Amino acid sequence: MDKSERRQARHFVSLNHYNENDIMSLIKMALAYKHNSSVPKYKGMYAVNCFFEESTRTHKSFEMAEKKLGMDVLDFQPSMSSVRKGESLYDTVLTFQSLGIDLMVIRHSDVAYYNQLINSESITCSIVNGGDGAGQHPSQSLLDLMTIYEEFGTFKGVKVAIAGDILHSRVARSNMQILKKLGAELFFTGPEEFIGTECQTYGEYRSIDELADQVDVLMLLRVQRERHIQQASHELDVSYLAQYGLTKERESTMHRKAIIMHPAPVNRGIEIANELVECDRSRIVRQMENGVFARMAIIDSILN
Repeated sequence: MDKSERRQARHFVSLNHYNENDIMSLIKMALAYKHNSSVPKYKGMYAVNCFFEESTRTHKSFEMAEKKLGMDVLDFQPSMSSVRKGESLYDTVLTFQSLGIDLMVIRHSDVAYYNQLINSESITCSIVNGGDGAGQHPSQSLLDLMTIYEEFGTFKGVKVAIAGDILHSRVARSNMQILKKLGAELFFTGPEEFIGTECQTYGEYRSIDELADQVDVLMLLRVQRERHIQQASHELDVSYLAQYGLTKERESTMHRKAIIMHPAPVNRGIEIANELVECDRSRIVRQMENGVFARMAIIDSILN
């Protein structure tokens, strides 16, 4: 491993940097954490979670993972920091590193913000991508993979439909790339202006009525209002659920072992009927639970 490769190995910014065996190792490490009590490994090490965009699940899931691994976690609020004075992201990272931080989880609105950090000779702390604009969301992708593997024991031939605002979803982008690599069969559905041309590389577009009774996994997405320059007329209308969402009627056609997933937060009554969020086939709550263990595996893999 050369100097550049060693530098890259300290960070976790995209699952595209991992081969199939690496991804399966991460999934199995996460499952081991879930099913076995582990003694904290990283006592005396420090983490900070720098979220420049709003987050509940990812932010607090990383914090819980860090604490379960025995790390000390520093608080950071951009609105109360020197970012308000014009401090750059690079200088924020450099500052925390100089204070003794070992791990920084960062969510930022700029796509691939991490390139400047992980390619710098000066940045020696580990960087974890907690989401970059509409680019990638690798930790969410890993917990989604963990949830699917836990359910089916394989990815080969598993039929996965990704439904909704795919064009603006970093979750969708990460998942379509990795699921295809792992052998899943992919489909896309939703308003055609929300699909994007990238999907053609990974699967085929169909209506949700064509897919509901065919797929093993129906992965719903939130309509991302904050990333739309002009809101679509159907965006928050009840007609979105009727035309593109998972209604009780569509759910009733899904086969017995099919599951529902959603990265959350959920717009109840928009992309999914309210009564289906916690129904028997829903794995939305389990995804949140698995997120802690997936993120423990991510941290362990780059710090170990």
